[in-house]
Amino acid sequence: MPQERGAIVWFTGLSGAGKTTIARTVAERLQIANLKVEILDGDLIRQHLAKELGFSHADRIENVRRIGFVADLLGRNGVIVLVAAIAPHRAIREELKQNCEGFLEVYVNSPLEVCERRDVKGLYAKARSGLIPNFTGIDMAYEVPLAPDLECQTECETISQSTAKVLQKLVALGYISIDCRG
Repeated sequence: MPQERGAIVWFTGLSGAGKTTIARTVAERLQIANLKVEILDGDLIRQHLAKELGFSHADRIENVRRIGFVADLLGRNGVIVLVAAIAPHRAIREELKQNCEGFLEVYVNSPLEVCERRDVKGLYAKARSGLIPNFTGIDMAYEVPLAPDLECQTECETISQSTAKVLQKLVALGYISIDCRG
């Protein structure tokens, strides 16, 4: 069945929670179904579209706005956009929700201790030693979504279970029409 309309699925949560992993797995399933899909990964955006931005409050807001702008352009053109970005400030996520059609907030919930154990890049250790200032979860707060459209609890769910939840939500909202089982 042809893709009817685009959507923005914004995976938010701490570094190491599983945002990018879930987004990639969802993307694979959508690509298998011949749907138009793009992943906007927060780390890659910072390397290209926002490389001059730091990690101050204002720079983080600007970074998220840029990602939101690109996601909205793609979504309005029938693409399912999977955004994997911490976006630590609740207000900017709410702003995007109000201004971007088809915006779904997915809270990828994992305790800080679990995220630190998963940290293959050693970012949390660097942040705790003071080498990375303003690191979300250590010396900068992450504002948990109050009413996300979906929550994936990656400490107790498999990637397959989280992926299925996201796909089922997209089906339920009429963005896609695919079989969500395995």
